[in-house]
Amino acid sequence: MPLPFKGPDATLLQLMGTVVAAGQRFASIADMQVGDGNQSAAVGTTVALLERGSRVMSAIHKRLYAAMKSEFELLAKNFVTYLPNMYPYDVVGGQNQIFKTDFDAKVDIIPVGDPNIFSQTQRISVAQAEMQIAMTNPQMHNIYHAYRHMYEALGVKDIDQLLPPPPQPQAMDPATENIMALNGKKIQAFPKQNHQAHMKSHLRFMGTMVIRNNPQAMAMLQQNCMEHILLMAQEQIELEFMEENQQIEQLKQQIQPLMQQAQENPQLQQQIQQNPQMQQLFQRETNLRMRAESRKAQLIAEFTDDYSEAEKEVLNQVENDPLLKLKDRELDLKAREEQARQEEAEDKLNLERAKMMQAKEIAEDKLEQNDDHAKMRASVSLAKDGIKQMKSTIMTGE
Repeated sequence: MPLPFKGPDATLLQLMGTVVAAGQRFASIADMQVGDGNQSAAVGTTVALLERGSRVMSAIHKRLYAAMKSEFELLAKNFVTYLPNMYPYDVVGGQNQIFKTDFDAKVDIIPVGDPNIFSQTQRISVAQAEMQIAMTNPQMHNIYHAYRHMYEALGVKDIDQLLPPPPQPQAMDPATENIMALNGKKIQAFPKQNHQAHMKSHLRFMGTMVIRNNPQAMAMLQQNCMEHILLMAQEQIELEFMEENQQIEQLKQQIQPLMQQAQENPQLQQQIQQNPQMQQLFQRETNLRMRAESRKAQLIAEFTDDYSEAEKEVLNQVENDPLLKLKDRELDLKAREEQARQEEAEDKLNLERAKMMQAKEIAEDKLEQNDDHAKMRASVSLAKDGIKQMKSTIMTGE
């Protein structure tokens, strides 16, 4: 038995398909998966498709992040409203307590997650890119943290056992520092060391052929000598201005009650700032700081002159020996060649990055053009179907 009404027309189905396709394009959903695309496509095209397909998920993740932040703020508001001043609670191994002031307006409670990263695949990609960039210039990056971020992105447990943290720098004797510099390991000067003995040992070691043939070790020892010069100047400043610093500390203790009142009552801050004792203290601190910096610069200049003279005495052997002069020239040429290679590699890396960015922009432009063409084809198709429908209606009416 036929239906008492006319069935769905093909034009209506085509219109529904056009509306669905337009909605997908409006939501930035990529229909083509990466595996279904051209395997020989450019990297920029693939990256553009990945970003295009991930916009919806990224937007959802960011809104979830914002919603969780709002929920945390509401919970903090309820806690600061209804909690007592101190709330004790039991934990494993003892008791603990939380205070009402932990949730006041001075503390922000926000989610720890990154709203810009919504999947482990993206997190691994970011860590891998970070690792590659760090490896291009290890001197400027912290390689340990690059490896650690990679393991964290992979979800590896017990990272400290697999990747032990680097040891903290400790005070060492001059001979150990010379060995560390020879092996290319970082050395550091510390306060209260015998700075002159360290510098003398380093200068003697810098005059040997082993260090003369190792520019990296030479630079590390010279840097360590500069650190000792800086510490010597700082320690000398502390001794020369010790009495004045003690006097200023005594004045601060006398004015401490006024400072506490100013913190409790902000309206008194301006009055306290105009207090003669406060102005006198501020002026004495400023003058002392300026005189200390001036004296420190003078001491550093004097110590640097002494170091330069001592270094010349040690290196005079090289200037008087033609074989050592020739060796120095060879080392200079090698250093220049190494610097030229590093600059060439950096220029090449920058060029590759520029090419990738350009390919990505071209791919995005092509995708936008394809969307525009698809919209135009859909509009033309709808227009043609509408004209056909009108013609058929007119012919039926006739």
